[in-house]
Amino acid sequence: MRFLPLRPLALASLIANIALIVTGAAVRLTGSGLGCPTWPKCTDASYTTTAEMGVHGVIEFGNRMLTFVLGLLAVLCVLAALVEKPRRRSTVLLSVAVLAGIPGQGVIGGITVLTKLNPWVVGLHFLLSIGLIALAYFLWKRTFEGDGKPVDLVPRPLRHLAAVLTATSVAVIAMGVVVTGSGPHAGDQNAKRNGLDPATVSQAHADVVFLFIGLTIALIFALRAVKAPRSANRAALTLLAIVLGQGVIGFVQYFTHLPVILVGAHMLGAGLVWTGTLSVWWSLRTRPALEQAPTSPAAPSPAPATTDVAPTEEPVPAQR
Repeated sequence: MRFLPLRPLALASLIANIALIVTGAAVRLTGSGLGCPTWPKCTDASYTTTAEMGVHGVIEFGNRMLTFVLGLLAVLCVLAALVEKPRRRSTVLLSVAVLAGIPGQGVIGGITVLTKLNPWVVGLHFLLSIGLIALAYFLWKRTFEGDGKPVDLVPRPLRHLAAVLTATSVAVIAMGVVVTGSGPHAGDQNAKRNGLDPATVSQAHADVVFLFIGLTIALIFALRAVKAPRSANRAALTLLAIVLGQGVIGFVQYFTHLPVILVGAHMLGAGLVWTGTLSVWWSLRTRPALEQAPTSPAAPSPAPATTDVAPTEEPVPAQR
């Protein structure tokens, strides 16, 4: 229905889920991870931050409040999917999946506080955000499609290459989580690290990034070779630009000893790289609108009525 449009709500949900990565990074980079030292309350006596907790409490509590914004958007998406005409099963299921992930994310966020920012739990919290971004992206893109069967726009081997690219993107993000867990920005000065050597895991992370860049370039050339649709070429080129920019930020932050501004930008870049990867995957197929059932042909006009009345005159015989 017009007063509850699904498409802009789904886009808002996607943007908010990416924003949650940035606000989560702000919590960690400002040392505010335990600004609210307990959960679900902010203190033992209050659900909200107090003046005694200072700016760290405000930052941590603000990040918690963003979860409610995500929840509200997810609820609106479910309602919009339900009132769509015609109602589509795929958009309903995707919107419900996004909604179901929000409480789970809140619970894992609470566990990170109760475990005093255990780096592996913090990493799981981030990875759940990546999953929610994927669901929100799929929901948004689904609003542009019809309900026909999916149609591949490129040969199957290129779909396989895109699948490998997507898996490598997940590996890049997961390795980034491990690097973060070994670094200095723990969210609190007393929080433990994962104990891995930062230089070693950073090198492993960089190696996977180089593989990802190579696969992206290979896909670009393959798409051009098969004359893939312009949208697919554009998505692959955009992804390459994003990952190259992300790589530059990563190298600069490493050699400048991880300034918080660059680390925050790198966190945002992780969300954009993942979204760009999903865009490439989505651009290689389409769903046309369902074919309309043929309408029944118009009934033939009735033949002119005949009469049983005999002619009034006999036919004149032919002259010999």
